[in-house]
Amino acid sequence: MSEPFNTWQSRFEALRSNKIFEGVVITIIVVSALAIGAKTYEETSRFEQWLLYLDVGVTLFFLVEILIRMAAERNLRSFFKRGWNVFDFIIVTASLIPLDDSEMVLLARLLRIFRVLRLVSMIPELQMLLVALVKSIPRMGYVALLMFIIFYIYAAFGSFLFADIDEFLWGNISISMLTLFRVATFEDWTDVMYATQEVYAWSWLYYLTFIFLTAFIFLNMMIGIVLDVMQKESDKQALEKGEGDTAEMHSMHDDIRRLQTQLDRMEATLTAANGHETPKGIDKQRPD
Repeated sequence: MSEPFNTWQSRFEALRSNKIFEGVVITIIVVSALAIGAKTYEETSRFEQWLLYLDVGVTLFFLVEILIRMAAERNLRSFFKRGWNVFDFIIVTASLIPLDDSEMVLLARLLRIFRVLRLVSMIPELQMLLVALVKSIPRMGYVALLMFIIFYIYAAFGSFLFADIDEFLWGNISISMLTLFRVATFEDWTDVMYATQEVYAWSWLYYLTFIFLTAFIFLNMMIGIVLDVMQKESDKQALEKGEGDTAEMHSMHDDIRRLQTQLDRMEATLTAANGHETPKGIDKQRPD
């Protein structure tokens, strides 16, 4: 690469890593989100032209910003290797759809809503939370499956027992599952319980066991899964940055491995040297 190219690339890289530049980008993202929200109020219709100018300005700023980030890379392939860069590129290019009276105006407005998601790509902490949530979904799926089984069993019991009391809440198994979801979220669940208690005094046991299983056990299991994944992602991020206890422990392990390798080499060298030494107390035989 030529020297002028390397100079401009390093300048763009310094600008991209500048905290003030990052702060300006985050501010523009927030302003863009507020402008989109302002358009939903009828009182702002008199400022519609100004809001349109603001939208054009924000779109141009995002276009320049993504070009700066692309220019800061040594090649475009390395830019698109990162998933968040691809996400930002799609959002920015999709925002270039003009807000006119065409058939694409609804799509253009919907795509502009997703600009606020760029906050995730700009803030590493939000990235960690989102990645942890996505990685938790497979493990949470097994808990959700077990919850569905419990919901199904309790809904079947509820439909058989309480359908005559309240057809609207317990008419069939699907309606019963919706009622149990209401109970699990504590949305006026006592009214449901008191209605069945007038006929079956023991029905409180049905609700309390269900709440204990769903709200206390399964919910805490899901929270524990998310926290466990978040801790692993936090340790991974700290290790990449070389910060925190995890990075120190990893560095200590590397030092120990290097020391162990050096000791093994020294031991092998000493063993080889001792093997070539002449044993003491044994005289060489001289020919007669």
